[in-house]
Amino acid sequence: MKNVPFRIGAMLVSLAMVSRVSAQAPPVPPSLMTPAKAQSRIGPLDFKDGAPSKETVDRVYDQIDFTHAYEAFVNTMSGVSISSLRKGLQSVGVKDNEVIVFSELMDAKSLFLTANADTIYAIGILDLTKGPMVLEVPPKFLGAVDDQWFRWVTDLGAPGADRGLGGKYLVIPPGYEGPLPEGGFFVARSRTNRVAWFGRSFLENKSDPKPAAE
Repeated sequence: MKNVPFRIGAMLVSLAMVSRVSAQAPPVPPSLMTPAKAQSRIGPLDFKDGAPSKETVDRVYDQIDFTHAYEAFVNTMSGVSISSLRKGLQSVGVKDNEVIVFSELMDAKSLFLTANADTIYAIGILDLTKGPMVLEVPPKFLGAVDDQWFRWVTDLGAPGADRGLGGKYLVIPPGYEGPLPEGGFFVARSRTNRVAWFGRSFLENKSDPKPAAE
């Protein structure tokens, strides 16, 4: 028990030192503090002792809801685009695994976003639910295959494996583990069970689209 007064004295000295350090501590920089009021792109935000007001909480939650809605719209636009393309083809009688070939050049009445008016277009949808499909393209072709989310699968024609000489593309559905032919095909694997393909053929002369369409 002889050490008790010494221990009490040491504790008092320590408390005095802590009190002195606390009294001399520098102030917290304003940049680290939550301001009482902040201007933002969604309006003024109010805080009391760092806690947001009810109006601020409601405004922030509204912004979070808007952000999620915007993400849902943007992230699904590509899938909606391919779905609309398929629906449009079916509306004019073009079924899956068929192709529409434009026998005439496009003009101002053609409702295409990026099409040009000096090539012949061909567009189709491949249904891979029953297994791989073969897409044969002619020489001097330029096109691509995209999956149902508009993700690139393979190029066709000049930028593709046939290098503009024409050839057969074997498009494989996701998860397919069956046999594949050896040689004679350019193999491309899709991440969805339907793909959109499109391309164009160039005019042999500048006035007559019929040879290219044929």
